Amino acid sequence: MSTMRWVRDIRVYCPVAPATLAALMAGEPGAVERDETAAALLAILRTPPLGDFGRYREVVELSLGYEGFRPGEGAVPALGAVGQASWSPTVILTAMFDAEADVDALADRLLAAHPWDVPVIAVSEPYRLLGRE
Repeated sequence: MSTMRWVRDIRVYCPVAPATLAALMAGEPGAVERDETAAALLAILRTPPLGDFGRYREVVELSLGYEGFRPGEGAVPALGAVGQASWSPTVILTAMFDAEADVDALADRLLAAHPWDVPVIAVSEPYRLLGRE
């Protein structure tokens, strides 16, 4: 029998060390746990009510990639230099949560832990998640 519930997700675009991305691409997902920045953000994303799937807790999705950017005047880039195009090894950490949950305090913690001058953290609108009983 199927069930549906209203959820939202929070996606954190997180810089990682080049060695971390290489290890992840080589099939070592545990490398994200050893990356200082990713581990700090991941710990917050594993805090209830984020990642709550009933019998499963601390559910976080991990996507790999690069983020391209060119810092403008007044920017304080963690990587690269003002005016120069750069690519950052980046992972996207995504956690779902009940659409009615208050996650403001967790969002503040994510912003405080994120090293970028302008963190990229997106919270979705509510949507229905299909599941099984």
